[in-house]
Amino acid sequence: MVVSKETKLARIVVSQGKKLALVGLAGLIWIQPVISLEWFGGNSSIAQAASNQTVKTSEDIITSGAKLVKYKYTTTRSGKSVTVLTDVIEVDLTNPYVQLNVMTGKGGQVTTRQSVEGMAKETGAVAGVNGDFFATSGMGVAMGPAVSQGTVVTSPAKLLGMYSFAVKTDGTPLIDRFEFNGTVITEDGSTFPLTGINQESYTTEPDKAYSHVNNMFIYTSAWKALDRPAASATTPTEVLVQGGVIQQISLKAPILDPIPSDGYILRAHGQAADFIASHMNIGQRVDASYRLRSLTSGEEVDPTNLQVMIGGHTLLVDQGKPSAFTRSTTSISGSSPVARTAVGYSQDGKKAYIITAEKNSNSSGLTLAELQNFMTSIGVWKGLNLDGGGSTTMVTRPLAENYAGLTFTTSNGSAGQRAVVNGLGVFSIAPQGTLKGLIVSGTSSLLIGQTATYSLKGYDNYYNPMDTSGITPTWKSDNDNVKWTGDSFKAIKAGTSQITAISGDAKSSTKVTVLGGSDLASLTSGTTFAALEAGTTVSVPVVAELKNGNKLDVPAESLKWEFTGMKASVVDGVLTVQSVNKGAKVAYATPKYDGFTGTPIVLSASAEQIWENFENVSYPISFTGLPAETRGAAAVVQGTGDRANSKVLKLDYDFTNGTGNRFAYAQINGTTGKAIPDGATSMSIDVLGDASLNWIRAEFADADGKSVYVDLTRMADFSNWKTINVDLTAAGLKQPAKLKRLYLVNLEDGQDERALTGSVSFDNIKFKAPSTEGDTGLPSATAVMIIGQKSMTVDGKKVSLEVAPLLKGDATYVPIKYVLDAFGGAASWDNTAKKIMVTRGNVVLELTVGKKDYLLNGAKKQASVAPIIVNGRTLVPLRLVSEQLGIDVKWEKITKSITLKS
Repeated sequence: MVVSKETKLARIVVSQGKKLALVGLAGLIWIQPVISLEWFGGNSSIAQAASNQTVKTSEDIITSGAKLVKYKYTTTRSGKSVTVLTDVIEVDLTNPYVQLNVMTGKGGQVTTRQSVEGMAKETGAVAGVNGDFFATSGMGVAMGPAVSQGTVVTSPAKLLGMYSFAVKTDGTPLIDRFEFNGTVITEDGSTFPLTGINQESYTTEPDKAYSHVNNMFIYTSAWKALDRPAASATTPTEVLVQGGVIQQISLKAPILDPIPSDGYILRAHGQAADFIASHMNIGQRVDASYRLRSLTSGEEVDPTNLQVMIGGHTLLVDQGKPSAFTRSTTSISGSSPVARTAVGYSQDGKKAYIITAEKNSNSSGLTLAELQNFMTSIGVWKGLNLDGGGSTTMVTRPLAENYAGLTFTTSNGSAGQRAVVNGLGVFSIAPQGTLKGLIVSGTSSLLIGQTATYSLKGYDNYYNPMDTSGITPTWKSDNDNVKWTGDSFKAIKAGTSQITAISGDAKSSTKVTVLGGSDLASLTSGTTFAALEAGTTVSVPVVAELKNGNKLDVPAESLKWEFTGMKASVVDGVLTVQSVNKGAKVAYATPKYDGFTGTPIVLSASAEQIWENFENVSYPISFTGLPAETRGAAAVVQGTGDRANSKVLKLDYDFTNGTGNRFAYAQINGTTGKAIPDGATSMSIDVLGDASLNWIRAEFADADGKSVYVDLTRMADFSNWKTINVDLTAAGLKQPAKLKRLYLVNLEDGQDERALTGSVSFDNIKFKAPSTEGDTGLPSATAVMIIGQKSMTVDGKKVSLEVAPLLKGDATYVPIKYVLDAFGGAASWDNTAKKIMVTRGNVVLELTVGKKDYLLNGAKKQASVAPIIVNGRTLVPLRLVSEQLGIDVKWEKITKSITLKS
């Protein structure tokens, strides 16, 4: 094959555009979606083999010729039964409206990386998974071959036992090992072998030779990096070819330009470079031809006859049975249960299976042997392993939606999707169809008082999304749990409703659940502490954690508030203290939702404290910048002017190099940061500006390790010292927290108006936080309890108890009411949630019967024992409660007496 314009990557981008439906007549719309699965050959059966069991849990159409099938796979591991969630995209290879193709990095170019979801959105794929293996520390090039619609993107590396998956243009699938055979032919008729296309340097197998020594490679415009390859340790000779004619020859030096779309670059070393010097001249013609050859049959494969090819690792399934591994699996944790990705096809060659095994909080992943058994259980005849672990990602497009989204949570958890070098995508190439069905789109759960809007989405007879903007439906609810307000639905009371959109004779419905207090596990505010003084205003965002583990931001209109020790109000999520009750040292603001009582916010006397004045800094301060060309310095230096006798933190910056948004950071205590006072509600900081008009910010790390950014000034238009005050409650900073960086931003937008060089300084960082010491107005006392006795003494006076303290195991349990009567504080009981809320001074303690987990000032903790119910009375672990409330406990084993002091 002659390499000229055809060497440019032919990236498939299937544009759905706006498929306009003729919806003027309601009769054209089906009453309900009717989805036929006949073209898949009927329903899959449940497969059982020995201790393994594969159970299908759901089946959903993605597009004509592709569906998502979810399974639960049960197997025995280390003597225990485990269940793993697996996801399979089944593709009908005989369907003319669906195709498979490689998705490559960003912009379809190698040496770039992107998430699978990002690649799918960029290319228009309706589904996809991560693809080939790659060196995570390398340039971002797949180890194996990649062919996109007949064009070779990368050639197979010379590595043992590496298999590839391909589909021919006639829809025939194949899995095999391939090698690359190519030849360069010069104008004088001389030839030299080509070793590969768009490969980075590597060590070949089994000869352990260096890939680029004495060899010649082709690099096409699909190769983005200017280095071909980077850090190759070989001096290249490079030749630029356009239109089959040599345009440039660079002997023993690289060509420092991007590769044009209508050309390619030959990269040579050693003997290959000598060949170029002897047989090539500018203006002469040169041709390059290449084929792929099967290493098992010896048959040559013309890339132009391939719809797709993607490299993988070991063979997993052959002839419908688990195969021997064709390559060592040690480096890919083959015997460990991790997330896995694989691909295979059916015995009749009509169906492709794109497979993932989940590794997340709901699923434990699979070993390669377990993956083999699962694949055979669902009908895979021949299959291979794709990249797994943290790379395993699947995206699928739900019916009537425009884009593919994550099918399940990756093993990276909150870190999200890993950027990978390529993926295997599923594409619809169907024409515009006619409207087949409608789906109501919107949230499936609401909180009481919350409003939500819903919309109609449609799909055509090829199961691709259609524009439904021409439909104006009538909306209704089947009961009074939710109410139609004219433009949205409002949740009125807990329960399930069915909302329906009606247009003429057509209608579509969905179920909406209004969550009640019984659905909640906890209700906490992002603000834990606030200052107890009239006029205080703080943002009080509230988060509800459901019993299923999901978390929801609670709208302000869904909450009621109870105030103790003060008069206050909460409007639009902002708490305002109107007055403080006489003698009150501590007050509480408690959120409530449908009878569920949340963790109170503690308000107490606050004090401003100097956190850092830079006089005696004992931790590292360093500079970093973005982009990499940014220069600068961050250091504690002697001040100038009226601060000549004190030290300040000075941040110098130089943004004259680089492009885009630019950042200069003063990093505090390396990458760790320094803890701020617990419960801090505000920060003040002195800033010496430079009138640069740049943006100055602070970055915190919250209790979950997430970054929270706070503006100090959006525009540094001053050149003197200025004290800046920041409300931390409005930032939603979850504490305990750390201050990590002070930094300056030079935005690309309007960059010509801002200075590119300069310096700013910082001094006297202060935080306002509730006082945790001193007189809180709580009584001091000495109390003595004895196990089994229904009385106690408080400062020598006898007090009767309704239930005696008891000893269970190593833990002592008491009714908390009597402890609080003696030492101050209050307790409330939530019978629905079986929760005890204890407040004393600055401490709020929330315990749940039968659970070791508890909340201390909104932070989740765990105890060694849990509250219990005895004879209808709730008893709490004495030592846990008393020590958290600041009460000393002494146990006398002989007399079985407990002495408490405060």
